[in-house]
Amino acid sequence: MKILFVCHGNICRSAAAEMVMRHMIAQRGLERKIVCESAAATGEEIGNDVYPPMKRTLLAHGIPCPHHSARMLTRRDGEKYDMVIGMDRENLSDMRRILGDRAMDRCSLLMDHAGFPGREVEDPWYTRDFESAYRDVETGCRALLDELAGTGLT
Repeated sequence: MKILFVCHGNICRSAAAEMVMRHMIAQRGLERKIVCESAAATGEEIGNDVYPPMKRTLLAHGIPCPHHSARMLTRRDGEKYDMVIGMDRENLSDMRRILGDRAMDRCSLLMDHAGFPGREVEDPWYTRDFESAYRDVETGCRALLDELAGTGLT
């Protein structure tokens, strides 16, 4: 199973989701079954590491945060990944524009998987609430991993 998390710049929410999910996958010993990465819906932060306040928040919760280099979502990602998961409705719109309509059956919002259809993970770049963004990402990733376990994948 290949999962790609997407947010605006790939330095806060999607990067955090990648780090949190990788940590959870490792805790369950599922590294050979599930792979996850992240990408940006825009080109503003390409090449940048996780935003320092987000990185501090991850580390405070015991989530390893190795060097990250933000990258842009590409049309090919729509074919490469089984699931492409955005953080907000604007991300979904960007995903449709970049990936094309055919890939949208594999696209969703992270909080959809946690039983909160349509709820967005607010962008801490603007809210400055990195803790709240972390909690939503952790909740969404845990629910997603449980969902995958329910399919027999794990």
